[in-house]
Amino acid sequence: MNTVKSLQTRPFSKRSLEEKLEIKRLGPNRPQILSVSSSRRFSPSWYTKYEWLTGCAESGKVYCFPCILFGESLREHAWVRSGINDWKHLSEKVKKHIKCSRHVENCMKLAFFGKTNIAEQLSAAYRTSIQRHNLEVEKNRHVLSKIIDCIKFCAAFELALRGHDETDDSENPVVFLGLVNFTASLDSVLSKHLETATVFKGTSKTIQNEVLDIMFKIAQSDIQQEIKDTKFLAVISDDTTDVSNHLQNVVILRYLVSGQVVERFWSFCSMKQGDAVSIANVIDACLSRVLPNAEDKSKLIAQCYDGASVMSGLEGGVQSIVKQSYPHALYVHCYAHQLNLVLQQAVSQVSQIRLFFANLSGFSVFFTRSPKRVAFLDKSVGRRLPRSVKTRWNFQSRLVLTVYEHQDDLIECFQDIIVNWNGDQTTVREASGLLKCLQDRDFLGYLDFFHKIMPHVEILYAQLQRRQLDPVFLQNCKSNFIQAVNNVRSTIPHIFPPITPASTSAKRPRVDTSDEEKSRILHEVSDIIISHFCSRFEFSNHLASATLFNSESFEKYNQAFPSQILKSTAESYPMLDESKLRSELSVIYSRCEFRQCCGAVALLHLLQESNLTETFSEVIKLLMILITTPMSSSEAERCFSTLKRVKTFLRNTMSDDRLNALAMLSIEKKFIRESSNFNQRVIEMFAHLKERRATFLYK
Repeated sequence: MNTVKSLQTRPFSKRSLEEKLEIKRLGPNRPQILSVSSSRRFSPSWYTKYEWLTGCAESGKVYCFPCILFGESLREHAWVRSGINDWKHLSEKVKKHIKCSRHVENCMKLAFFGKTNIAEQLSAAYRTSIQRHNLEVEKNRHVLSKIIDCIKFCAAFELALRGHDETDDSENPVVFLGLVNFTASLDSVLSKHLETATVFKGTSKTIQNEVLDIMFKIAQSDIQQEIKDTKFLAVISDDTTDVSNHLQNVVILRYLVSGQVVERFWSFCSMKQGDAVSIANVIDACLSRVLPNAEDKSKLIAQCYDGASVMSGLEGGVQSIVKQSYPHALYVHCYAHQLNLVLQQAVSQVSQIRLFFANLSGFSVFFTRSPKRVAFLDKSVGRRLPRSVKTRWNFQSRLVLTVYEHQDDLIECFQDIIVNWNGDQTTVREASGLLKCLQDRDFLGYLDFFHKIMPHVEILYAQLQRRQLDPVFLQNCKSNFIQAVNNVRSTIPHIFPPITPASTSAKRPRVDTSDEEKSRILHEVSDIIISHFCSRFEFSNHLASATLFNSESFEKYNQAFPSQILKSTAESYPMLDESKLRSELSVIYSRCEFRQCCGAVALLHLLQESNLTETFSEVIKLLMILITTPMSSSEAERCFSTLKRVKTFLRNTMSDDRLNALAMLSIEKKFIRESSNFNQRVIEMFAHLKERRATFLYK
């Protein structure tokens, strides 16, 4: 194979890769050469002295081995074709040949052959092996992509990924394995893989944890990229206790994407204690990942928490600690929480109203203590009573509305219990007391009053829980709510039902309150609601800037510019150019077309759609700040709802990493669904995570 005659008969370039590699391994053929045309003999020491030298016993000549292999352009050269047998001048010919650039190049080609640039020399067999490898990689990636889809589905709907019995012959497999098997019934590639796989099956808990961790990291990297491209950022945080009694803090990031505000879940963090320093350290650790550079810290313009002293304290609260590192991060007290406080104060300050709500909560408590009582309720009313929750006044409003709308049905229900109950006497006694409440003028009058108030509370709660809520829109909501309460206040003299002969003939152990006194009480409650609402929803300091974009005031501002509010705004946000902002606002106030915009979002979209971004640069910057500033921490409450569905009594020992990954896939399922090439990026990171026996990387 490596003889001169063989190489001259069948050139090296026409041989297969395997043959070429074998010829290189064998090296030059060095037979004993018998001289026939010269008196001098050829010494074998020449072979030792020059490694590239090869000989031919048949012709009795020597040749250059590298030049025979790669010197196709030197076919007529003596060292390639005719050979050398002039032993007397061999030394001179060798010295001349080794100085030839063609010889040097051919020696280099031989030395590097099989080590570099193999792609140009692949044979059909080698290409077939690469093709076979890539087909295997494609199959493995297809299988892993299907498994990723199953994990995403289970996580999005908070379904368990692992169960007690995950064997192949289990009669009760978990949802994940059941979904994988169902997918396999529709996918022949996955079905064959599950039947024949010995190295990588893809359904083990180790693979699940690796894939979940990668998904979480990719989702966070996408959020980091969005924040990198946005101008302003706000953080929302709250804490709760999970089912395993661990304190969990959640961090939400709020910013603008293409003119639309988004609130992204970042992570849960388990804490040993809920003091201000611990919470601030958790928030700072999250912010340092999305704002890694010192110049990025100016992006954080707001932080929103509840009003607890540990969060809102001016000296040692979380907001003051965070502000030390992020000086532009102004604190906002959650307005949904403030609305709860307004209503609680209205109830607690008037004893008659406090008694009314105590009696009202007794209705829902009565029916939660016995299935037998519920059977009477279903028979007469056909609807369950909402439970009263002290910190969730929208539940109180539902209870008020339900009792008001089903007064007659509830009276019938309690009468039925009193007559037909054949159990404990406590039930009869409590039913009798609740029945008297439904027949009492005072109770019915207060019920009628709050029945008129609570729908407006419901509307305001729904508005406060919107992600698109901004300070300008909240001002309009504030005005509408105050107007609605005043309208109800004006109807107070007509609220209490007329006195009937039956009610006057009944002897009552207590002194009845006059209608004038009851009207005074309801007027007092209305005034408390309005006064506390105005004080808590007063836009001062940095939030006063929202009043600059109240479209109802544009005409007034055109006549008398709000210089004091502008000055306060410039002090709160030093990144704004006060003089340019004043000029831009003056133009907006003078133009009628801007007076139709309701809210900061509408005004921002109008300016962007009209290609006025550069013209009103400072106005747009301020609008972005206002829209980014959160008005409530409702998103944190939504995350806690997900937490309590993911980490249940049966699934309470999962690690923080797994909890965060499952929560991210559930809370941000739309964001992940719209993420480009999400599965492929997960597979790519999975393939590079560590050395695997199954192949996932193409050649």
